[in-house]
Amino acid sequence: MASAQIRSRRDGEPARVASRVPAAPVDRRRPELRSYQGVDAERRHGRGAAGNPDGRFEPIQREQIFDGWDLEEEPHPIRTEVTLEKPRTIITRNDSPDIGFDRSVNPYRGCEHGCSYCFARPSHAYQGLSPGLDFETKLFAKPNAAELLKKELGAKGYDPQVLAIGTNTDPYQPIERTYRITRSILEVLDAANHPVGIVTKSALVTRDIDILSSMAARGLAKVAVSVTTLDPKLARRMEPRAASPTKRLSTIRMLAEAGIPVTVLNAPIIPAINDHEIEGLLRAAYAAGAREAGYVLLRLPHELKGLFRDWLAEHYPDRMAHVLSLVDGTRGGKLYDSAWGQRQTGVGPYAWMIGRRFETAAKRIGFNTERRQLRTDLFRPPVKEAAQLALF
Repeated sequence: MASAQIRSRRDGEPARVASRVPAAPVDRRRPELRSYQGVDAERRHGRGAAGNPDGRFEPIQREQIFDGWDLEEEPHPIRTEVTLEKPRTIITRNDSPDIGFDRSVNPYRGCEHGCSYCFARPSHAYQGLSPGLDFETKLFAKPNAAELLKKELGAKGYDPQVLAIGTNTDPYQPIERTYRITRSILEVLDAANHPVGIVTKSALVTRDIDILSSMAARGLAKVAVSVTTLDPKLARRMEPRAASPTKRLSTIRMLAEAGIPVTVLNAPIIPAINDHEIEGLLRAAYAAGAREAGYVLLRLPHELKGLFRDWLAEHYPDRMAHVLSLVDGTRGGKLYDSAWGQRQTGVGPYAWMIGRRFETAAKRIGFNTERRQLRTDLFRPPVKEAAQLALF
């Protein structure tokens, strides 16, 4: 057990959690690289984050210390908790020129896949929770998502455009097996002939091939499968509860054979970690049936900088400095730049080289010869309950 000291954020000290696991050295000149290690390895077995730092909006910071008075206890594994929430709206709008959609739906907050690099981790701070282990163990489900979607699609003046699912957290993470919220959303879209694009790294998407193949036959559905690496050991370190690389390639094959257009996303490309796999990964995905391909360079917004540094310190301490130096070079001398037009692909010589390698390999293999555009002209607004009852 550990005692805890609580200090105000106003005292200027960075958030830090002590641990039985030796923390990596902290560069005092780079506070964004502070160490967040602090949860016993036994307790976080099968999880992606090394610690659980306080969110950036919290008024206090907690620091665990070991004063010698507490008795050692048997560590208990961290269990996944799910909270049901009922939002008032479900469609999120955006005007970013970096992405090819202006609206999305996210059935869940947080993600049990536990990807160490996930750019969505900092969003958990808006819930008053940590972007570390809380993000992958304290989840939120929106059971009324389909009901809200039906209402919003039926609103007067609604203009149908492609609706993206899975842009923040994975819509097919493990709890979808129980809650089936993503499937209920697809049922609403299917009935309304509304186009949908899905992003996932889960094989569970194949459960909904019946709906997706029917929609794809009408030009209404496409799926992007994220494949970060072909190395199962690296995948388990980076994405502890996501499908294995072999399973993801099998998922691409099953979707393609069902007539569903599939895109492979090499995302993220991490300097000196998986960047050497670009060509081999694209060849494997094309052989499995993917015909469009895209990539995203590693993004480290907000607290993710420290969390990812701790992941490197635990798994790749010998190359940590090199990786961070390369990331610096792709973000104008800092670990992240959120500027539109740059946040997905980065800047500088290394980022340019990655872009040209990817484009050259994709063209040589046969990707992106045709971009599948989804139809919007078939849309018919959901019928309101009152109108249905009026028929009787």
